Amino acid sequence: MAKGIKDRVAIIGMGCSKFGERWDAGAEELMVEAYLEAVKDAGIETSQIEAAWFSTHIEEQSVGKGGTPLSVALRLPNIAVTRVENFCASGSEAFRGAVYAVAAGAADIALAVGVEKLKDTGYGGLPTAQPGTLLPQWGANGSAPGNFAQLASAYRAKHGVSKDELKRAIAHVSVKSHANGAKNPKAHLQKPITEEMAMNAPMIAEPLGLFDCCGVSDGAAAAIVTTPEIAKALGKTDLITVKALQLALSNGLESAHNSWDGSYFHTARIAAKRAYEEAGIRNPREDVSMIEVHDCFSVTELVTMEDLFISQEGQAWRDVMDGFYDADGKVPCQIDGGLKCFGHPIGASGLRMLYEMYLQLQGRAGARQLKDPKIGLTHNLGGSPSMNVCSVAVIGAYQ
Repeated sequence: MAKGIKDRVAIIGMGCSKFGERWDAGAEELMVEAYLEAVKDAGIETSQIEAAWFSTHIEEQSVGKGGTPLSVALRLPNIAVTRVENFCASGSEAFRGAVYAVAAGAADIALAVGVEKLKDTGYGGLPTAQPGTLLPQWGANGSAPGNFAQLASAYRAKHGVSKDELKRAIAHVSVKSHANGAKNPKAHLQKPITEEMAMNAPMIAEPLGLFDCCGVSDGAAAAIVTTPEIAKALGKTDLITVKALQLALSNGLESAHNSWDGSYFHTARIAAKRAYEEAGIRNPREDVSMIEVHDCFSVTELVTMEDLFISQEGQAWRDVMDGFYDADGKVPCQIDGGLKCFGHPIGASGLRMLYEMYLQLQGRAGARQLKDPKIGLTHNLGGSPSMNVCSVAVIGAYQ
């Protein structure tokens, strides 16, 4: 029986470009920016990389088709490059490919890179799906804020949370993330906001205001992985290894009948349970040191705290208001500012989350460094509440 990949793969290098309105750089330059940091961090040569995985969601807007844009931009040594896409979890999908290749013994050293160049395209937000033969059967053909506003309404109705209570809780989520992002020079948005600003911001899709929605940005992130044995041979100490990496996709249940009430993410709960089992985590509220979650909207972050079984069901809004997820709380969330401050270059977001956890575990996060974190978790979600993909990764010190 499969036992998972716990401690079989080490992260030896990571890199992240500056996120934002990068009019100064194309997708290729962003990839190079992230890669150069990662390869320097790893202390290896490009010639030592044996395989690569490349994520970008909207290829027509960012790069050409296939894996050649990455191979050409980085001048990779004619190795296999696989382009992957899995909604907004594309960056995590690239990481999964590289990690599994090393765990399987197919490559000694593998690379994962994610990029998206959205600002030049003129999108004011993520593009909406267009009607097709199957779309009306399987997904909501509406705006992302509209879809996630329904999540907020369902959560409030199920748990008896008043409109004002939920609005103040999701405002606190945004205020907390902006306070963290203000300490991060690579974030797109680096200014703190107040609760009053969040509460009184222009409404996008009730109850989601302007500060409850992540922005559109350009960016890239990269990871280099190998086995712990090879990492040690390269002179690496205090290794950071993958404890778990799980992926769960909707199978139509959410839209097929009313057993799903729209107040949570079915796939996130499945992926989280599998990840905890693989990592040997019994009590995530006590065992997990910090989390990076897919806060495309502030209410998504709040709901995810319950989907990850850190907050009890129906109680995340109370934990938020109590400061449990603040930078000085028990389980800091979005310590780098999250999607809220980085924006969402789709192919890069999953890897960007891992980049922050990696820096924190190595004590290299600068002004936002947490005290002695042990376990970092990332949650990368793609799609809508009714049809989605969810990736959960757990990393920590090698044991």
